[in-house]
Amino acid sequence: MTQTLKTMGAPSLDELRLVGMLPTLEELGNRACVCIECVEEIPCNPCETSCPQGALRVGSPITNLPAIDRSKCMLCGLCISACPGLAITIKGMQGDKARIRFPWEYLPLPLAGEEVEMVDRFGMTLCRGNILSVANPARNNRTAVVMAEFPAEFVEEVISIGRKNGKI
Repeated sequence: MTQTLKTMGAPSLDELRLVGMLPTLEELGNRACVCIECVEEIPCNPCETSCPQGALRVGSPITNLPAIDRSKCMLCGLCISACPGLAITIKGMQGDKARIRFPWEYLPLPLAGEEVEMVDRFGMTLCRGNILSVANPARNNRTAVVMAEFPAEFVEEVISIGRKNGKI
């Protein structure tokens, strides 16, 4: 990377755009996309090794930021739970609604049908959303993958759901 990033706890949208990790709004409107919010050059490649299609590549050295080949990605979501930094989501838009699949490691797990607060990278509430599904197969090693729907105007900023006093 040629520029120094000034991260304050979480990468900003500008930082993520700078390193080429975010799909455009046009891409999100055409098809759901993997979004990787990884801006630190650290030794890590579970996203690469988890992808059966070879759509994610770290290569050598292992400190490279992951590169995404969206044409190869089948949106299986295996990379979401494989990422130790919880930095991978899948987002998409259709009309005035957006959907996100994101990792969740808190208890209790949210439940399908629940109304929740959708939050940004800093945990600030942006809007209300609804949980569509929660997947927690054994292969995920206790990292559930949650899918939620929310207003499309927040698609770039929403990253997860909020917790209240240790509860959803």
